[in-house]
Amino acid sequence: MPSPKTISPIFAIAAALSLAACGGAANDNAGGDLAATDAPATQEPAIIAERQANLEEMGDAFKPIADTLKTAAPDLDLIAANAAVISANLKLIPDHFPVGTGIDDGYDTEALATIWEKPEEFASAAQDAIAAGEAFLAAATSRDLAAIKAGVGKLGNSCKTCHDTFRADD
Repeated sequence: MPSPKTISPIFAIAAALSLAACGGAANDNAGGDLAATDAPATQEPAIIAERQANLEEMGDAFKPIADTLKTAAPDLDLIAANAAVISANLKLIPDHFPVGTGIDDGYDTEALATIWEKPEEFASAAQDAIAAGEAFLAAATSRDLAAIKAGVGKLGNSCKTCHDTFRADD
């Protein structure tokens, strides 16, 4: 089992994901310029609510994983089921941040302008998170507890890296 120093960042990330205000599902203009949609500037774009729901769902999936990993006999089925949710939701992130949907655009979100100012960095961070999610899912379905513990740490670090750069603090 990871030491308390190792697992604390995992719980912090799970909490951050639970409160995430920057995730959701793709729309017809995903990845494009918000100005290209018909949504009035005063109405929050649906993609913001979709991405927030997406990241909240990941946080909700991460918490039971973290909780069961603290027990003497972690529930490997629960871990695998929630790892599948996380992996699938991570794949949606690249399409959840069209231009014009950030905090600097006046919306209730924690998505920083850095996402659009450094799109290559954001894309790379998203791909790293997707890869970590896929690796964690593979570890979870293998039922290898050592691989699961290593994978959850890598997944948590990929989330933290993205949040540290592209997300406003709570």
